Amino acid sequence: MQEELAIANKVAWETKAYQAWVQEYGTPDELAVKLKLEHKHLLRYWLKYIGDPAGKRVLNLLGSHGRKAISLALLSADVTVVDISEENRLYAMQTAAAAGVELDYICSDALHIPNEETLGEFDIVLMEFGILHYFTDLSSIFSVVHRRLGKRGRFILTDFHPFARAWMNTYHLKQPTGNYFDDSIKEGEVAFAKLLPEEDRSDLGKVLVRGWTVGEIITAVGTAGLFIRIFEEIPSPTDPSFPEFYTLIADKMDMELSPLYP
Repeated sequence: MQEELAIANKVAWETKAYQAWVQEYGTPDELAVKLKLEHKHLLRYWLKYIGDPAGKRVLNLLGSHGRKAISLALLSADVTVVDISEENRLYAMQTAAAAGVELDYICSDALHIPNEETLGEFDIVLMEFGILHYFTDLSSIFSVVHRRLGKRGRFILTDFHPFARAWMNTYHLKQPTGNYFDDSIKEGEVAFAKLLPEEDRSDLGKVLVRGWTVGEIITAVGTAGLFIRIFEEIPSPTDPSFPEFYTLIADKMDMELSPLYP
């Protein structure tokens, strides 16, 4: 089933994604100017957990248009992006060039990175905003995270909160299911569709996604051999009584645990 999701989602993300980013953020040249001014603000959820990024190797899995990756590169990090969309790669690479920074961008399914072992080890693996729903098995993607982290490397995950996915209707989250435990595969609009004029949306592909609970996410991270340090819940600006996002911090530790079920 994961392969079916990957094929559908690659098609959806390679149809007018570049156009959507220009619509939202401007041309690569225009975005580069903004990033030089605003890069620390874009990294506000993570810099307190990273410290000074200068010289650190960062892997941004499912890094999309590259704004966060380029922002880290502007702080002298050595950044590699892996993302399934060639249109995302083109926009990110043109923006990086305009910003005067280097970016290694691999257009690939994150579960099947060509010659993955040659990437080496990273100090930070970052995954951010709207990513886990593209996987039917969390252990597979968190295994990639574990393999690519160096000794005491840090995993940073920020995504939409499962509570919000089930019950909130916001700019980012439409049509909540009302069922927190719903684990069915659903067809939906590609994330950038709302950025395009109505007349340009008719031929967009649909994505296939699956929701996860907080418990499933935390359990999968821990099972992958990552030591969870923080699970920070971030209130929704629309309704502060609900968490709209979360940030999970987990470190790769050298330890051997006894079986959970002896």
